[in-house]
Amino acid sequence: MIASLRAELLRLRKWPVTWVITGVWLTLNVFFGYLLDYLSYRDAAGGGDRRLAGALLAQLSPAQVPSTMVTGLPMFGSALVLILAALATGSGYGWNTWRTVFTQGPGRLSALGGTLLALAVVVVGFTVLTLLTDLAASAIVTAAEGQALTWPGLGELAEGLSGALLIGGTWAAGGALLGILARSPGLSVGLGLVWVLIVENLLRGVASLLGAVEAVTDVLPGTAAGSLAGALGAAGAAEVGGAPGVLTVLSGAQSIALLAAYLVAFVVAAALVMTRRDA
Repeated sequence: MIASLRAELLRLRKWPVTWVITGVWLTLNVFFGYLLDYLSYRDAAGGGDRRLAGALLAQLSPAQVPSTMVTGLPMFGSALVLILAALATGSGYGWNTWRTVFTQGPGRLSALGGTLLALAVVVVGFTVLTLLTDLAASAIVTAAEGQALTWPGLGELAEGLSGALLIGGTWAAGGALLGILARSPGLSVGLGLVWVLIVENLLRGVASLLGAVEAVTDVLPGTAAGSLAGALGAAGAAEVGGAPGVLTVLSGAQSIALLAAYLVAFVVAAALVMTRRDA
């Protein structure tokens, strides 16, 4: 498994897809998390709306980074992580590399374990880069407006990082499972995006009308990810500077338990399919 991990890390590090997805996410994170809010703040300040301007400027401070960094994860970040993971496992079937691994070693579970561990390393790097980018962006905005820099506490940073890692890890495991089930990078990415961006949102849209649907939507992975972001202080779409996908349906503890259960279920399902199905 260690050899598989090293090989997968080398592949992912040299794979342009990894860097493109990382760059897209960091760009979206800065654009929606800081640039739009800063432009809205300048507009509100110029229009004399001090209350709105103050709320927006406070949201842009470094102290809010632990919540800001998870704001875009339930919708855009989750979709991008899922794409990367689905491509990582699904491309093995498109390129016939899984067939070579299965026939020449090191073994199916070891190969899958190396891929999943490599994706975990990528998710950690993804999350740390997001934190550093947000800290830099918030510090620049705060300094430009002549405000005192107020940094988040270590506990708050740990909560934000842990929440982001759990959300990203769950969707990475889900994407890896989709790539294995579909045996196709294109199909797995398409199915994942339809689920994350369309199906769950449509179900939540009709949940208020149908009690049975609401009971189902409350335990979906997107609901758990959005609720965890909300529990960490991320603003929902209806709030100032809010983002789509952020929810308050579940408590923080419920969200963590549900995401952890999905993470384990996705990994176990991927291992079962990989070991029991022909290449």
